[in-house]
Amino acid sequence: MRKLFYLLIISALVMTSCNNKTKNLENNPFLAEWDTPYSVPPFDKIKITDYMPAFEEGMRLHTAQIDSITNNAAEPTFDNTIVAMEFSGEVLQKVSSVFFNLEQTDTDEKMQQISEDISPKLTEHNDNIYLNEKLFARIKTLNDKKALLSLNSEQTRLLEKYYRNFVRSGAELDDAKKAELRNLNKDLALAELKFGKNVLASIKSYKKFVEKESELAGLPESIKQSAAEAAESAGQKGKWLFTTDKASFLPVLQYADNRELRRELLTAFSTLANHNDSTDNKTVVSKIMKLRVKKAQLLGFQSPAAFILEDKMAKTPKTVFDFMQTVWQPAVNQAKIERAELQALMDKDGKGEKLEAWDWAYYAEKLRKQKYDLDEEAIRQYFKMENVRQGVFDLATKLYGITFKKVTNVPLYNPDAETFEVNDSDGKLLGLLYTDYFPRAGKRAGAWMDNICNQYIKDGKDHRPVIVNVGNLTKGKAGEPSLLTIDDVETVFHEFGHALHGLLSQCTYPSTSGTSVTRDFVELPSQIMENWCFEPEVLKTYAKHYKTGEIIPQEFIDKLAAAQQFNQGFAMTELLAAAYLDMDFHARTDTTDFNVEQFEKQAMNAIGLIPEIIVRYRSTYFSHIFDGDGYAAGYYSYIWAEVLDADAFAAFKESGDIFNKQIATDFRKNILEKGDSQDPMTLYENFRHAKPKADALLKRRGFIK
Repeated sequence: MRKLFYLLIISALVMTSCNNKTKNLENNPFLAEWDTPYSVPPFDKIKITDYMPAFEEGMRLHTAQIDSITNNAAEPTFDNTIVAMEFSGEVLQKVSSVFFNLEQTDTDEKMQQISEDISPKLTEHNDNIYLNEKLFARIKTLNDKKALLSLNSEQTRLLEKYYRNFVRSGAELDDAKKAELRNLNKDLALAELKFGKNVLASIKSYKKFVEKESELAGLPESIKQSAAEAAESAGQKGKWLFTTDKASFLPVLQYADNRELRRELLTAFSTLANHNDSTDNKTVVSKIMKLRVKKAQLLGFQSPAAFILEDKMAKTPKTVFDFMQTVWQPAVNQAKIERAELQALMDKDGKGEKLEAWDWAYYAEKLRKQKYDLDEEAIRQYFKMENVRQGVFDLATKLYGITFKKVTNVPLYNPDAETFEVNDSDGKLLGLLYTDYFPRAGKRAGAWMDNICNQYIKDGKDHRPVIVNVGNLTKGKAGEPSLLTIDDVETVFHEFGHALHGLLSQCTYPSTSGTSVTRDFVELPSQIMENWCFEPEVLKTYAKHYKTGEIIPQEFIDKLAAAQQFNQGFAMTELLAAAYLDMDFHARTDTTDFNVEQFEKQAMNAIGLIPEIIVRYRSTYFSHIFDGDGYAAGYYSYIWAEVLDADAFAAFKESGDIFNKQIATDFRKNILEKGDSQDPMTLYENFRHAKPKADALLKRRGFIK
């Protein structure tokens, strides 16, 4: 899931109409009420030329609103200060929400130029708010006497959040240090933008055309057909095109007998933005880290990690490192066992070759077939995308009583997107969900959830959210449906869990609603959904043969269950290695330039990463931590949240009913509806009535009995 950086730094929504339109803004859709179904953006009316004027007008209007709050002669109250800020900046929020969502799904050179132009302006606008001494004085006054204000838990949380954000944004610095912070923030915003731009350019620049079909031996026909269609679209009919999109190259790693092709494609992916050219990110990473260290130390913290983690569940870098170590050793030990098995299988080929990183998935697939007779290509025939999506909808209905209805009267930002009205069991509208699952030019890699509109309550009206689920799943060949891999299925369930977190929100304020929670808590609602996707009772509801409609045979279900712990040493090791790399970067205290490749190598050697496994994201394309995604010093949260989700799902398993409605209701009421209205550990303990334990995770992964 991706909470876009600039949406986090802009104050939340205000639903008042704008009456200050200048003549050249009269037809700008961001300056008008959205008279559309579900109040979605009028995507069909938005032009590329609308963005910059709307950004500038939005900042002007927002500044006027902030000035009004700051200069209010009345004593500060929760309503005239905190609530007023919370519901300020309507136009800026609207344009930011649309632009930064579309910049991820449908970018081009014009969008990138706007992003580059607006980035320093938004950063300055944000600094003007958070470094406003008079405004901070009002907030501090309220925070100092919060015990006397008769606030409820959500209001208290919101007040504390504003106070903490102002302090962490430099409100207590002197004028000279505030000026220095402003410059650091501007430089950081531009450096992070450059990082993302370089990654996208590097992805676009690599194209591997294969001319002979014999070089594709082992690949399923569906994969070859997709590659042939991609080549034809690129003007190379009669060839096969592979790229560094995972949906393109991962099947090659898994199935292709051509070892050299596997090596070439994995090398292309693992060296993205690392070719000493105009898109190289090594110096960009060094610059970002230098700036982040300076910023953290300016704010009184030893390292970026110490600064970032202060307001997270983990609190300190030591807590994170200690936590990761408890999982790392069992994971890497299991990976070594897996390595030996794969090498033994490779030795049977009689070529005397040593297992390399580009061999792992290929021989793991062979071993999986050998051990469990599990043919993923055969199983894919039962994972038609529309059926999988319906399956996750039906699961949500069974757990929470909510329903989904496809709607076609809603403006789409891209023809690939589809929309669904989501209603509660009593028929009350919960929100609108966009799904946008397939890769295309201009879409960033990966999968994520985001809000187009937040949930909140204002003047007694509950404004329901508009949510997007975006992915890059395996697309079907022309005229054929999309048949998903096992990983694709898990991705659909995962991102839908984030969507539920947004859709089921029942909070008052935008800044506390939905997924506006700490980074190491936000993955709980998504990851718990993955627990259901291959449970037999769930599989039988959606896994149907795309041609015959036959429900997945019991033998396939049994094989999936038997193989659940297969290759888990590899899976956890490559993920944890990325988390270690992230933490090592952000535990830095040195502001000098450094060699990024050498730093990465030392970090991986220090933890004992075996050479046959490449860290999931190498430094030059680790967008989660260097592209403003919000996962800096936070990539560990996937494993942290897995402890929570394994422990939470154990509640269902222990009850003997994975659809236990009482437990589902407790999870909805205490987690999904609460957003950030209370401390996350308090919310979790309210649900589980105990602190989470790592045992359930280690058992599920097969690391302990």
